[in-house]
Amino acid sequence: MTEADFGFLRDYLKKRSGLALGPEKRYLVESRLSPVCRRFNLATLSDLVGTLRLSREGPLERAVVEAMTTNETFFFRDRAPFDLFRDVLLPRAIAARASTRRLRIWSAAASTGQEPYSLAMMLHEAAAQLAGWQVEIVGTDLSTEVLEKARLGLYSHFEVQRGLPVQLLVKHFTQVGEQWRISPQLMKMVSYRPLNLLHPFEHLGQFDIVYCRNVLIYFDAPTKADVLERIAKALAPDGAVLLGAAETVIGLTEALVPDGQHRGLYRQGAVHRAAAPTRLAAGF
Repeated sequence: MTEADFGFLRDYLKKRSGLALGPEKRYLVESRLSPVCRRFNLATLSDLVGTLRLSREGPLERAVVEAMTTNETFFFRDRAPFDLFRDVLLPRAIAARASTRRLRIWSAAASTGQEPYSLAMMLHEAAAQLAGWQVEIVGTDLSTEVLEKARLGLYSHFEVQRGLPVQLLVKHFTQVGEQWRISPQLMKMVSYRPLNLLHPFEHLGQFDIVYCRNVLIYFDAPTKADVLERIAKALAPDGAVLLGAAETVIGLTEALVPDGQHRGLYRQGAVHRAAAPTRLAAGF
């Protein structure tokens, strides 16, 4: 792959996915896109670049972007954000939404579904408190391939061993050959939609809780700021955003500000909160 080809691919991926690749990531591009070349009967990466330069949007273009997307995930990943959901966010939401009995949660980088299904399991544990509620989890991802797997709810033995307590495996999964399928009840709690965070997402509506974890780390600062500001607009005035452990809003935007009590938790900044009264209990 020539320097010109690598430069083109860096610009191409930045424009279409927000992925910011440094010069040291050349090996990653070659290793991930070589299988795409074979799949589309292209002899070299230069042939791939030549085809992409035609500016057509189709299966090849989608395959290139999806091949470069990192889809690392597992059930209850990093645990702390889920403990925070159980101990803080859900109790606050139940108190604040007692009149409407409606709760909307967005998993903004859902990948193969482990994050939204982890949240669904926790909501199932609180079923008695949520009787009669309308609860919706929306999972989105750039990759249509991983979303299809998420919709199937079918996981390997290795995947269910990563982070999933055995009691929840027995309770919510059925073994199908050498794989495990999540229960239809939990699958119905989550709807999946393809979404590129670089594109508008106003059509998704407003959310009470947003999980946008371990995706902003792949963006440059201006792209991070843009995505965070638009997430703030999609957030209920008293809602909450959870970012990954290596992610922050500090130095990027004032549309979201850190929660003073819980690491990784953010709320709307003063400009957005001024537009509507706060409804959540103390702490926000």
